[in-house]
Amino acid sequence: LLRLGIFSRIYLNRRKKGKLVISNENIYYFREKIGFGDSEKMEKLENAIKNYKRKMNRERFVATVKEVTPEDVEEVYDVQIPGINAFDANGFLVHNCGEQPLLPYESCNLGSINLSLMVTNGRVDYDKLKSLVKTAVHFLDNVIDRNRYPLKKIREMTFANRKIGLGVMGFADMLIQLGVPYNSDKAIKIGEEVMSFIQKEAREESRRLGKERGSFPNFKGSKLEKYGSMRNATVTTIAPTGTISIIAGCSSGIEPLFAVSFIRNVLDEEDRLIEVNPYFEELAKEMGFYSKQLMEEVAEKGSVQDIDIPENAKSLFVTALDISPEWHIRMQAAFQKYTDNATSKTVNFRKDATIDDVRKVYELAYELGCKGVTVYRYGSRKEQVLTTGEEEEIKELKPRRRPSIVYGTTRKIATGCGNLYVTINEDENGLFEVFAQLGKAGGCAAAQSEAVSRLISLALRSRIKIDAILKQIKGIRCPSPLLARGGPILSCPDAIAKAIEMHLGKEKPKEVVAETPSLEDFGRGSPVGVCPDCGNPLIYEEGCRVCKQCGYSTCG
Repeated sequence: LLRLGIFSRIYLNRRKKGKLVISNENIYYFREKIGFGDSEKMEKLENAIKNYKRKMNRERFVATVKEVTPEDVEEVYDVQIPGINAFDANGFLVHNCGEQPLLPYESCNLGSINLSLMVTNGRVDYDKLKSLVKTAVHFLDNVIDRNRYPLKKIREMTFANRKIGLGVMGFADMLIQLGVPYNSDKAIKIGEEVMSFIQKEAREESRRLGKERGSFPNFKGSKLEKYGSMRNATVTTIAPTGTISIIAGCSSGIEPLFAVSFIRNVLDEEDRLIEVNPYFEELAKEMGFYSKQLMEEVAEKGSVQDIDIPENAKSLFVTALDISPEWHIRMQAAFQKYTDNATSKTVNFRKDATIDDVRKVYELAYELGCKGVTVYRYGSRKEQVLTTGEEEEIKELKPRRRPSIVYGTTRKIATGCGNLYVTINEDENGLFEVFAQLGKAGGCAAAQSEAVSRLISLALRSRIKIDAILKQIKGIRCPSPLLARGGPILSCPDAIAKAIEMHLGKEKPKEVVAETPSLEDFGRGSPVGVCPDCGNPLIYEEGCRVCKQCGYSTCG
């Protein structure tokens, strides 16, 4: 009833004319409406508000309502401050929509033209673009009339101004087809030319519809009255187009490419498909540097700037992280110049960006006339919508996929539990997996060896350095150590470590076999371990380890 929990910190400041006013001045509690007339109940409410705490950006909370008493009906708004198209979200000033500033109760009616389809014979096809702009404006205007509105006020405000927002997507694809790098003055010029053309033709079509169907009701006295007629108060908006650009198979909004190639996991991650930007693949084949290995390398890195390909291909296929923040803002400003509403554009920072880098972008956006600005530092969140291949340091380690065929070696090593057969396999990146199996199946030793091998394999496939792995398992002791040629085998994990070192050449390759210890090595009756059956000491006697308590013998 009181809607506590909408904001992160709520404090009761004062009482005035029978109503409680919260410090952020966006939620009003009327004493008469909610029936808190006595001072005791008022004090309880005040204490509840003062003691309310909530962690920053926490999305979920629990509130308990003890009693609801019907009294009257009052309009309430969770995220609206009258007269201000923004709200306090846990201490952050947030606007409802970055690319579409709206008045109270207005609705968002957007559409986007796929610019990747507006190129013919290496040139922008303005005749095709003109026809499509007129069709799109007509369509979006029809949506206003045919839409079903949840509230009467939304319908009234939408019909009063009839705002639409025609935008674009696939701009990066258009530049690639034109052979123009995204971070260039020529690209900025093309952006201005294309958007100014769309703006001009969209307004012309809206003016024609105004003559035919009538201008929007608030037309008289508006800045658009000079046109004589206008069906829509606004006609253009640059939206992000994240989902619809995926459906259309083109680049998002006016953003550059995020990655030239990426890997899509399928079939429960047992297989993978390499998806390459079709324009890059086509150019690679035309210029003769295409190969499956190259596509895999590009997919791992996301960018082609550090790959051995022709320089003109590198300059053309720049990604969001290859482009400096200044170019991001300049491109946004170029489109904003000819957009009625606002322009959605993300300024991508590398993970080493500083606070000063962000400050410069905000200042430049203000100087160039941008209505808003969005910045994102790569890797600032543990999980993010888009990622490239080189991200091990900023996400949970993910094991390499196992190829159908790997090659390796198997070594036999004698241990106190029997002969241990250690298989070590490699892929093109080095050590990949380890299998260890005792000659005699069963028992805890066999299970523990398998568990150790699985964890070593997981660590290797997750690119954990082998020296770190060996440091953890080498030297582990068990109740049944074995003196062998080349040194003692202290346990099965110790034997696996020695096998890996031999495989890597850190120890001279040799067959590690047991040798009979002499009395000089172990004095008669000396403790040599712990009995696996009863836990009492084992002693060395007549060439065997014997338990005097239960009769266990390694030779029996």
